[in-house]
Amino acid sequence: MTDKRTDENKRKKALIRGAGDLATGVGAALHRAGYQVIMTEIATPMTVRREVAMSRAVYEGHVKVEEIEGILVSDYREAEKVLKEGKIAVIIDPAADIRKEFCPDVLIDAILAKRNTGTTREAAPYVIGLGPGFTAGKDVHAVIETMRGATLADIIYDGVPIPNTGVPGYVGGYAIERLIKASGTGTMEPKAKIGDIVKKGQLLAVTGGKPVYSQLDGVIRGMLQEGAKVKTGLKIGDVDPRKDKKLCYLISDKSNKIGDSVVKAANERLSDEGYAMILLAAGKSSRYGDNKLLEELDDGKMYEHTLRKMRAFPLCTQVVVTRFAEIEEVSEKQGMTVVENHEPDLGIAHSLVLGLKAAKRENPDLKGAMFIVCDQPGLTAGTFARMLDMGKNHPGKIICAGRKGKMGNPVLWDRKFFFELEQLLGDKGGKQIMGAHMEDVLVCEAEEAELQDVDEPEQLRKWEKIYGESGKSGKKA
Repeated sequence: MTDKRTDENKRKKALIRGAGDLATGVGAALHRAGYQVIMTEIATPMTVRREVAMSRAVYEGHVKVEEIEGILVSDYREAEKVLKEGKIAVIIDPAADIRKEFCPDVLIDAILAKRNTGTTREAAPYVIGLGPGFTAGKDVHAVIETMRGATLADIIYDGVPIPNTGVPGYVGGYAIERLIKASGTGTMEPKAKIGDIVKKGQLLAVTGGKPVYSQLDGVIRGMLQEGAKVKTGLKIGDVDPRKDKKLCYLISDKSNKIGDSVVKAANERLSDEGYAMILLAAGKSSRYGDNKLLEELDDGKMYEHTLRKMRAFPLCTQVVVTRFAEIEEVSEKQGMTVVENHEPDLGIAHSLVLGLKAAKRENPDLKGAMFIVCDQPGLTAGTFARMLDMGKNHPGKIICAGRKGKMGNPVLWDRKFFFELEQLLGDKGGKQIMGAHMEDVLVCEAEEAELQDVDEPEQLRKWEKIYGESGKSGKKA
């Protein structure tokens, strides 16, 4: 694999909470992608797959996983030296306080505690959580699915991953049988070591004075170190039924796949800085009969759901055009630029122009601007992500959410259309320009439910259930 590391001053920084085997897969992927990587650990790591985990550096001072070296450091000054040598720095720092000196571009919580142990969206410009315990758009910007299966390593921008089942994924036709669990509380006494070929029923360890036997034939892929303090039922090792010894010393396919997704999410979202997301929330709701944006929908008001989805893209310039005090107050609390529009009779084009001008003031070097409306209950943050990524890959184009030839909102405009957008008048918005540039329009396929807007109260109730499910099940990019 090609090492893409560049000049030190241009290398992005990644801080990973945790240094177990899965976290190490993430660290290796980021390192190979050119990031400077620091990994934090607790004082006594309990890593089963020790041969492929940077956490081993806590006990040994130095570790090599595949071709990548990890060095234990005691402070940031030592970490800087290790990073300059092209290695990964490992530090005992459960709270990840080193982030205050390191100032990472991206922070990844890879502790896999099945709960959030203190990571917040404010910890870094971009924050990713791995597995259950995190909610994208709430405590982290994105979540990576860690459950084996068709959705493994999916990037979730809105919602949660599959809940923890307590049952490992199938490998070689076996799942729960692969686990080696402590039979008693006390000290770990291994009777087999990593890389050993074992038989079903063979003694593998003694924990708290009680024997632990293998449940299948295979190779010991992971085993806790001698002397570790364990409790009954704790996972202390695993047996791989494929009996391939070299797999004991290679980062797993699962860890590699998750690592690749972390790199993808980090690279794509850290490049959002040149784009704006502009929410148009000043409409009259004349057909609805009341302010539909303030209507309750699932566990919040309609506009709040849209703001939550926008939170998944913190590096975008974010602007809200509104005339409603409540929306203005909430948006400002989230750090968004608010523009007041008290002339809704001038049409949607007026809001569009106000928002674009405000975004350009915030970032004169904008490459593109996405215009979003509040009244599409089914719209997902995953569609926002796909549209932004399409815009980066196809400069000079108009990216429109749509389905099977039907175009809708949102729409991402390249900067070459800004002058025309600023001349708009009336209630047709960008459609006036799009019709004259159809050769430049690319459609980002979205689900039918995402393109449906709410103009009447009956439609709101119809889509409430769909929206609630989309917000809770996790929507990938």
